[in-house]
Amino acid sequence: MAIRINLLPHREARRERQKKLFWFFTGVSIVAGALLVGMVWTVLQGYIGTQIERNDFIAAENRKLDNQIKEIATLRQEIDALRARQRAVEDLQADRNQPVHMLAELTRQTPEGIYLRAIKQEGAKVNVAGWAASNERVSEYLRNLQNNSQFVERPELIEIKVAAQTPQNVQRRLFEFSLNFHMRPTPERAQLQSGKTAPRVAPTAGAGGSPAAVAATK
Repeated sequence: MAIRINLLPHREARRERQKKLFWFFTGVSIVAGALLVGMVWTVLQGYIGTQIERNDFIAAENRKLDNQIKEIATLRQEIDALRARQRAVEDLQADRNQPVHMLAELTRQTPEGIYLRAIKQEGAKVNVAGWAASNERVSEYLRNLQNNSQFVERPELIEIKVAAQTPQNVQRRLFEFSLNFHMRPTPERAQLQSGKTAPRVAPTAGAGGSPAAVAATK
C-alpha cells in the first residue's frame, strides 16, 4: 500500500477561497443594500411628491375658499345694507300718517280758550306750547289728551305762567303753557312690529272749528 502525501499549501488555498467568497458576498450585500436603499428612496420620493401635490391642491382650494368667503362677506354686507334700507322705507311707510293723526288729535282734543303757537316732534315725543285762557283750560286739555285720544299717551304739563306776550286780537290776560305727550304707534307701525294685519284707521276731522285748529295750521 502506497502512502500519498499532499505537499500543496491547501490551507492557504482554502483561506484564499474563503477570502474570495467573503469579498464576493460583501460585494453582493453592498449591491443589494444599494438597490434596497435606492428602492426605498424612490418610494419615499414618490410619497413626498404625492403629498406635495396634495398640499398644493389643498392650498389652492383654501385660496378659493378664502375668495368665496370674501365674496360671501361682501354679499352679507350688501344684504345688510339692503335690509337697512328696507327697514328705513318700512319705517317711513309706517310713520307717514303719524303727523296726520297728531294734528287730527290736537284739533279734536283742544278745547276752547286754548291757542297753540308751537308744535315740535322728536320721534314719538311731541312738545306743544301755547296760550290758555285759564289754568282750568290747560287741565281740561290734559284730561282730553289722557282720556279721549287713541293716539296720544302720557301727557304731562311742563310749565304754566302768565304770558308776557299774547296773540293778536286777544285783549284779555292769558297763561303761557308747555306740555309734552307721546304718540302711540300707528296701526301701520303696529302691523310692522307684530307682523299681523291691522285695520287702518283713517283720521277724522273734529266737529266744528276751534282756535287751536287755526293756530296749529299757521
